Amino acid sequence: MPPSTPLPALAGRRVRAAIVGIGAIGRGSHLPALQQLAAEGEAEVVAAVDIDATAVEAFCAESGVPHAYTDLERMLAEQRPDLVTICTPPTLHREQSVAALRAGAWVWCEKPPVPTLADYDAVQAEEGAAAGPYSSIVFQHRFGSGTRHVGRLLAEQALGRPLVAHCQTTWYRDTAYYAVPWRGRWQTEGGGPAMGHGIHQMDLLLDLLGPWSEVRAMAGRLVHDVETEDVSTALVRFESGAMATVVNSVLSPDEVSRIRIDCERATVELTHLYGHSNAHWHITPAPDVPGDLAAAWQDFGADVPSSHLAQLRELVASMRAGRRPRSSGADGRTSLELISALYKSAFTDTTVRRGEIGPGDPYYTALHGGAPGWAPATVAMRTATETGTGTGPGTHTGTGTGTGTNASAASNAGVPA
Repeated sequence: MPPSTPLPALAGRRVRAAIVGIGAIGRGSHLPALQQLAAEGEAEVVAAVDIDATAVEAFCAESGVPHAYTDLERMLAEQRPDLVTICTPPTLHREQSVAALRAGAWVWCEKPPVPTLADYDAVQAEEGAAAGPYSSIVFQHRFGSGTRHVGRLLAEQALGRPLVAHCQTTWYRDTAYYAVPWRGRWQTEGGGPAMGHGIHQMDLLLDLLGPWSEVRAMAGRLVHDVETEDVSTALVRFESGAMATVVNSVLSPDEVSRIRIDCERATVELTHLYGHSNAHWHITPAPDVPGDLAAAWQDFGADVPSSHLAQLRELVASMRAGRRPRSSGADGRTSLELISALYKSAFTDTTVRRGEIGPGDPYYTALHGGAPGWAPATVAMRTATETGTGTGPGTHTGTGTGTGTNASAASNAGVPA
């Protein structure tokens, strides 16, 4: 449905922005990006929202934000921001995104976007018509000069056809990390490392290689006492015919984020951890590639690192032009669909094809799909009763937390997710 309270046009004025959730991501990434655009005359931060009144008031005092709130609906009504950035745990994203869209604001929501495809589609249904407002997802690894250069080379097939790829997010998270109550639980985090950690590299892989066609996966709970997995692997086939391996882990002391794409004429490799610049990209030409051509491939131009700021600049430009931004709509949904399919494949021991998870499929409304041994015990028991399958001995139990439109002070606390 279109927003009920259209906002004034943006021509000739700053974009009025509000931050929802003042945890590590809100403080360390969203606020600095907005402050930089404010220094350039493009934006102003008019409000912040969090359930912790003392914390949000201190945050606003420290950062020069004029209005502190503990109620999102009140902030939307009183401040009428043009842009709402959402930095809360994933279970809150749907309700908060819908509230902002209905108030006429554009949304920039941290990953994971929402816990399920059903939630994503519900948010998208609340977007405006041709000129917005739209809801976009923070996939900052898509942005920056390195990704732009490599994306152009691949799109033009300057390197030949992509053939083989590897996508790796192998990080390390200890038991203290999972002591935060909402982590490692389906209801509140949505999923494990495939959803909360590897989504950035998987999204970047899809952005570079285009639509995927099928996936076959495995998942394990090898170390941590969590509901979700702590490691997964997958084989992915793309519509182009290219094939990829995907590894997502929180069990790996030697941490790295890596994408490698072997094309007919060159190998492209990106190796980094939480963000990349031109220096993190390497192009290795095949032996028969002329030297001058190989040298041209190495020209990445001025270095613009991947960052929240790089994506926010493009988002604000889209807002001013009234056009759908990247990482929104179908473009923002593709990585969530692949992750949903990865879980379905791992938990059902089947190959899952793009487009098959929709209304009526249990993986459309829950990434665990009610699978015995993976779903929370109450869900698995209900599913078993409905299907007559039984839950099996490995069912993992756990509890969830309530949700609401207020922001959570626990949002993305500590190290990057």
